[in-house]
Amino acid sequence: MVVQQIQRRGICDRRVLEAMREVPRHEFVPTAVKTRAYEDHPLPIGFGQTISQPYIVAFVLEHLLLRAKDRVLELGTGSGYQAAILSKLVAQVFSIEIIDDLNQRASADFQRMGYRNILLKSGDGYEGWPEFAPFDAITVAAASDHIPQPLIGQLREGGRMVIPVGDTLGQNLLLIEKRSGAMRKRELCPVRFVPLTRKSDD
Repeated sequence: MVVQQIQRRGICDRRVLEAMREVPRHEFVPTAVKTRAYEDHPLPIGFGQTISQPYIVAFVLEHLLLRAKDRVLELGTGSGYQAAILSKLVAQVFSIEIIDDLNQRASADFQRMGYRNILLKSGDGYEGWPEFAPFDAITVAAASDHIPQPLIGQLREGGRMVIPVGDTLGQNLLLIEKRSGAMRKRELCPVRFVPLTRKSDD
């Protein structure tokens, strides 16, 4: 998977590639799709959610320019796959999932597989996790029609965020850099993520 789907498409961050080799993707997908765990596309994980395509995970993480000492906020734990990869790359991962059942499943999987530097929270990711801010990087695994202001406020000066922005008709993956308190935005590529849900959407 790493060579065929990721390296050959231009991902060259050595640490990202090694982390993706180490984390077993089949452990983070339902039994019904385990035989397809290493295919180059998203897979359903229940509750209308998906585990992202491996290449997109690598693409996002490479653009965050992660360092071993970083503290990273992830919105949308989902299966826990990306958080597990992040745990190999940074000092601490703070991950929020709005669907309680997915949060509980990911928590059990992290405990079973020995991922100790991931802190999980069940809640509304739009608001971020202010108690642990600022974060060196933020990654968002669901599409919003705008960039949530709470996340900008919780990104440290010089920090980076990757977030899909758009609707069902079209989304772009954006790289946000915080410089002198202002946002610098760059479009990375078109994507298709599940929509960011809020507690008020229930």
